[in-house]
Amino acid sequence: MASSPLCLMEMTSSTTQLVKEDIPLISKPRESNVFVRCCQWIWRRCKREQELRARTLTIGRQSTEKFPANVIRNQKYNVITFLPKVLFQQFKFFLNLYFLLMAMSQFIPELRLGYLYTYWGPLCFVLMVTISREAVDDFRRHQRDNEVNSQKYKRLVRARDGSVITELVPSSKLCVGDLVLFAAVIGLAFVMMCLKGFSGPWYRYMFRFVLLFSYIIPISLRVNLDMGKAFYSWSMQRDQEMPDTVVRCTTIPEELGRISYLLTDKTGTLTQNSMVFKKLHLGTVSYGSETFDQVKQQVTTAYAGSAADSVSPAGGGKVAGAAQQKIRRSEHSRVQEAVKAVALCHNVTPVWEQAVASAAPGDGAATATEESQSEADQHYYNRSNSQVTYQASSPDEVALVKWTEEVGLAVIKRDLVSMTLRTPNNQVMEFAVLQMFPFTSETKRMGIIVKDQQTGEIIFYLKGADVVMSTIVQYTDWLDEECGNMAREGLRTLVVAKKTLTEEQYLDFETRYNAARMSVSDRGSRVAAVIESLEREMELLCVTGVEDRLQDKVRPTLELLRNAGIKVWMLTGDKLETACCIAKSSRLVSRTHELYVFSPVVTRTDAHLQINAFRKKQDAALIITGDSLEVCLNFYQNEFLDLACRSPAVVCCRCSPTQKAQVVRLIQEHTGKRAAAVGDGGNDVSMIQAADTGIGIAGLEGRQASLAADFSISQFSHLARLLLVHGRYSYKRSASLSQFVIHRGLIISTMQAIFCTVFYFASVPLYQGILMVGYATVYTMFPVFSLVLDRDVSDKIVLTYPELYKELSKGRSLSFKTFFMWVLISIYQGGVIMYGALVLFEDEFIHIVAISFTALILTELVMVALTVRTWHYIIVLAELISLLIYLLSLVLLKGTFDANFIQTSDFLWKTTAITLVSCLPLYILKFLRKKFSPPSYSKLS
Repeated sequence: MASSPLCLMEMTSSTTQLVKEDIPLISKPRESNVFVRCCQWIWRRCKREQELRARTLTIGRQSTEKFPANVIRNQKYNVITFLPKVLFQQFKFFLNLYFLLMAMSQFIPELRLGYLYTYWGPLCFVLMVTISREAVDDFRRHQRDNEVNSQKYKRLVRARDGSVITELVPSSKLCVGDLVLFAAVIGLAFVMMCLKGFSGPWYRYMFRFVLLFSYIIPISLRVNLDMGKAFYSWSMQRDQEMPDTVVRCTTIPEELGRISYLLTDKTGTLTQNSMVFKKLHLGTVSYGSETFDQVKQQVTTAYAGSAADSVSPAGGGKVAGAAQQKIRRSEHSRVQEAVKAVALCHNVTPVWEQAVASAAPGDGAATATEESQSEADQHYYNRSNSQVTYQASSPDEVALVKWTEEVGLAVIKRDLVSMTLRTPNNQVMEFAVLQMFPFTSETKRMGIIVKDQQTGEIIFYLKGADVVMSTIVQYTDWLDEECGNMAREGLRTLVVAKKTLTEEQYLDFETRYNAARMSVSDRGSRVAAVIESLEREMELLCVTGVEDRLQDKVRPTLELLRNAGIKVWMLTGDKLETACCIAKSSRLVSRTHELYVFSPVVTRTDAHLQINAFRKKQDAALIITGDSLEVCLNFYQNEFLDLACRSPAVVCCRCSPTQKAQVVRLIQEHTGKRAAAVGDGGNDVSMIQAADTGIGIAGLEGRQASLAADFSISQFSHLARLLLVHGRYSYKRSASLSQFVIHRGLIISTMQAIFCTVFYFASVPLYQGILMVGYATVYTMFPVFSLVLDRDVSDKIVLTYPELYKELSKGRSLSFKTFFMWVLISIYQGGVIMYGALVLFEDEFIHIVAISFTALILTELVMVALTVRTWHYIIVLAELISLLIYLLSLVLLKGTFDANFIQTSDFLWKTTAITLVSCLPLYILKFLRKKFSPPSYSKLS
């Protein structure tokens, strides 16, 4: 008792101290259990957020810090997690879990209906097939990862003598319908128990009835569909009409047959991402592909005049000649300055590859002379023996530099601090690179400061998008208009400007620029502010236009997809005018459709007015920018999506990667239909992964989209065959396969129910375990699975009449109507076979088994033959093999069949009669339907 007040005082004191401390926003009570605290600590260590910190790298030395490996890993499993994860993925499905419970119940003697293999055999077979498929898919992912991770890169290392050299190393070594069927089983078992009566251990009989009717739920459905999907994927990769096609996800090929929306990128997807220089505009004059020879002539004349000035004697010329030369120089100087700016303002590096030497093997003098020359001089003197390849981060840059080479001003050498040009008269111009400002998506421009080594002149060149350059260059009345005209021609425009700096101006800029780069806080904004101080009142030199060529057969492919009922949306980061032009030239927008350009909106009122204006347009394609799209989705998401989804085509320009993925998800949620996304670059990965079906194109922008996609193709034109042919075949075949597997389970369950009813609701199986296992596997598996080879029409007819694809989106091939039709067929055939066998049997029960089971197998084989629309030799072979296996079983399984009875004429005519009664009416109905109400495909074939 004496210790109690002391304890209270200690608790009170402790509480007082806690109140004085800073109380966190979320207080966590302390756990007294040591084990719980350890578990929480381990969890926090494993799930803690990644801590970002600066890296310190020393060239040529091994880093002491630990960082994630520079490898790509798309595998789902490893050796330890493979089996647990695969089993978890399988048994989270109700069907597999249900059959696992049914199989485990056979270990209870009171519930056992036969041999253990009756239930464990099919379950293990399904799991074996599934595990094998997952293993093969993951091994293929491992192979693709190794292919990418084994690409060679140059790494800087320090040699033993202290010098820094490069070595080639792999990149991986660089360190920086189930519930409906279940309800049928339970319902049928409950009906049987009601008729039998709930007396005694009724729950035991109830469970036995559930086991007997469990064949209504086809455990083989998933394995048949999975094997079918593997076959569809194999067919796609083997198709000679779509070379280099890779199926990276073998679980969704039939999804290709139900696509309603296709969202596509522009650059590299609809276009080749192969840039060609098409136009040079100087304000008063414009040069195109047909007049580039004039540009070359003027550049040649301008540099010839410069050379003449440099070598002419002092004071020898006449005044008239000097004046005439000055006039000629003024005519060509603008073209010369524009071409020189394009040749200098870039990040392109020329790479020379030496061809077969023209000198004789014994010509030592030529070899010695060549070795004594510098790299640029070698290529200058021996151009015929060398080939140049331009390397840059953007194909636009390469197109510009290639064009300057064609008109006479070539870049022959480039490193971090210098650049060398070759003029038309084979003179070499040396420039020192003082500063380089690379292109970013925020600034939308790039710049360079160079110094002419001959004259000492310092020039700042800048090029970028017209939206940012229009505020930087000196005012001109033609810039906006001409940029708009070139964009309407489908050209990607760049505005080029320059500014001449004095030595003092550059030194002042360099001081401020270095100070900004060394600042500790706000480094990025300070550097940008210093650079922007130079970007004022710059002299406008020219506007360049580069064309991105369309992919092969883009126009007919888009027309096929449109006729197939697939609505195509183009999501691009390009400007509005360029996107509109590509939409027209590629026939994304049909000639009969009007274009409605959504005016820029900022407020809710603007969006309301534009949506109402667009609502009045009938059958018009929508063109909208990413900013306007964001405003519309914020205020009028449902209204805007209703209008956009009714539009025949939609083009979203100036669209970010995040917006692309957002559009895909909104279409899926709003319409409830399947959407596919196709792209070729890293900025398309989010869109591809958000879609129901992602399709990547292996292009010039790398393999990021291709590796992240479900399907990889080599060009956009293969998309039509992938969707219309393989997607349609996969969906229709999977529909037929699943219906037949369900029919196979329903018909034998019907027979089991009739048998139990006739024999006083006894919960005993109709057939022995060996027959049940054989029925689900070797007796019927091959013919049913051979339906994956069936096709209603040829691929040529599908591509000629793409309207056939529209029927799939309605889901008529696999609907409740077709499901209940197959249920009625199963009940009719099961009733005919079972009642026929009961009526025609004589003395022994074993005769019922022989007659009914033989009629059942023959009915399944005949039903496959009635379902096939185009016979394939493998289908015929599967039918014959299955029939032969069953005939051998009749002879070999003497304990199951009466050998004497099956050799009599009674067995033959009774079995034949029952089979005819079960199948002949269905054949007559099929013939009448084909005669008076034929399907659309039969009219074409």
